[in-house]
Amino acid sequence: MAFSFFTLAIFLFLTLDSDYAPPVSAASEGVQITYGSVIKLMHERTKYRLHSHDVPYGSGSGQQSVTGFPNVDDSNSYWIVRPVPDTSAKQGDTIKGGTIIRLQHMRTRKWLHSHLHASPISGNLEVSCFGGEGESDTGDYWRLEIEGSGKTWRQDQRIRLHHVDTNGYLHSHDKKYQRIAGGQQEVCGVREKRADNIWLAGEGVYLPVTESK
Repeated sequence: MAFSFFTLAIFLFLTLDSDYAPPVSAASEGVQITYGSVIKLMHERTKYRLHSHDVPYGSGSGQQSVTGFPNVDDSNSYWIVRPVPDTSAKQGDTIKGGTIIRLQHMRTRKWLHSHLHASPISGNLEVSCFGGEGESDTGDYWRLEIEGSGKTWRQDQRIRLHHVDTNGYLHSHDKKYQRIAGGQQEVCGVREKRADNIWLAGEGVYLPVTESK
């Protein structure tokens, strides 16, 4: 069953400080992406959404699998944008290009992760979900690279996510799984900039920008 924007808004309302304004759904282009926002990432070329579920890889690390999912209306494609630990960043802050971020899977609470294990189909770098609340390491760190002239991350901007530990870019392509995740396409890491490294923020609930006091 899919989460509606209303359900996500209620979740965010219950988990945020009382000073926050109500979150807004990203119904129009140009919405700024802030820490704490819950978003879907769309692969630009194939239009598949970055997705995870409580199904482990049958090879490699055996960690929770990450795929590209064809349907827009699926709750397992929501990710919470988080800062790395030990920074001054807080919920509602905007995110500049070059910033290292983490993405936490909404349903399972695990972190988007990568390492040197081979991905199941193409043999590139495996991308998985790993850890949980209070359990995160540098394998969860992704540097935001904004394509074009924009300085802060907005919904309509083309981006790349560059993995800090492996130097791989978050990548997807037309190669699809046949069995457990049948019809879903592989997500992996590659060390070269390619057209298939490009993602855009799609559906979600975006926290308003925190005003300086």
